[in-house]
Amino acid sequence: MAPRPLDEPHPDRLPEDHPARAAVLAAHRAALTSGAPGYIDPVTGLWVMTAGYLADRGTCCNTLCRHCPYVGA
Repeated sequence: MAPRPLDEPHPDRLPEDHPARAAVLAAHRAALTSGAPGYIDPVTGLWVMTAGYLADRGTCCNTLCRHCPYVGA
């Protein structure tokens, strides 16, 4: 089980002071709500996996995913 809610990334992966934090979290929450496995990052344009998708995998893959639910577990 994840040590925090799936819509709350670990601060090592998305710091509180990140300039695009609100936009990133909005995109992530929209993807979580719709059940999508990922979303397009509003800053880089890259595809990012959601914490829900990563949690369903069952383990961390050690590739520093932004929304990894296992960081700090």
